[in-house]
Amino acid sequence: MKRKAADAAPTPADRVRLSVQFDRPDLLGPLFGQYDQNLIAIENRLGVYIAARGDRVTIEGRADAAARARDVLTELHEQLMRGGDIGPGEVDTAIAMGDEPILDGLEMVDEKQKRPSIVIRTRRKTIAPRTPRQLHYMQALSSEEIIFALGPAGTGKTYLAVAQAVSQLITGSVDRLILSRPAVEAGERLGFLPGDMREKVDPYLRPLYDALYDMLPSEQVERRIASGEIEIAPLAFMRGRTLANAFVILDEAQNTTPQQMKMFLTRFGENSRMVICGDPKQVDLPDPGRSGLADAVNRLDGIDGIATVRFGTADVVRAAIVARIVHAYEGGDA
Repeated sequence: MKRKAADAAPTPADRVRLSVQFDRPDLLGPLFGQYDQNLIAIENRLGVYIAARGDRVTIEGRADAAARARDVLTELHEQLMRGGDIGPGEVDTAIAMGDEPILDGLEMVDEKQKRPSIVIRTRRKTIAPRTPRQLHYMQALSSEEIIFALGPAGTGKTYLAVAQAVSQLITGSVDRLILSRPAVEAGERLGFLPGDMREKVDPYLRPLYDALYDMLPSEQVERRIASGEIEIAPLAFMRGRTLANAFVILDEAQNTTPQQMKMFLTRFGENSRMVICGDPKQVDLPDPGRSGLADAVNRLDGIDGIATVRFGTADVVRAAIVARIVHAYEGGDA
């Protein structure tokens, strides 16, 4: 991978040159990344030019961008000193922390610890917010009874909900984790699916499995599924049940009808939490205007104990090109 060259020679009028020296040269390799990929990511995101010589790094660019790049490198170096790992996700997180430090009165970073003010800990990883909106969502996940998460793919709606659910399961806050989604074909005709019930519905539920295996060792996932602590089932299987002491997640909720959504919401039991995730712009129902997600959000707006978090293209945390794709589709007629 080639380093990006500076767009133009810095001029005293609008650009500055800052430097930072690190006292742990042995950490510079993981700090910079393979083939300097972490430095390249910071350059591309912040519009600066970074040059490293020995244990000193020089940053050139606009004053605000150069200062942010210096803070990002310093924070990443401190993470390494604390024994953490640095990859593209951690670089994106460190940059996002500087984009908008406060959202709705919530501090993105604990100024004393220089760490995210809220994180989710699971067996395999500790997850920090990567955008201010994710911080708002994570705060709602830890405090509200029912949370609607709306927005495009790649914003972490389902992933963060599964992370919070796993965290509460392993700490004993809830007894069960229930993951569900409507079995609606996304513009395709899958036809007859062979196999037993689990094999028939697994294709619809695969994204939920993927998130689970990212949070827990595979043997724990299988053991907890076998014991009933983790249940993954189509929405139709929720009818007639009362879900107490459970963390319940409904994914792809834009593909529910109003009747299905009412059925799901009224399953709520004591000491439970529900998260309803969906993209209102990606409805696969025969009549897109009859989405149960939009209907529920409108009906339940302002009710105590229910929160709605709306993500946008700026919150897409997959590859940068995904955000550009989502923006292109949302800006067009598709």
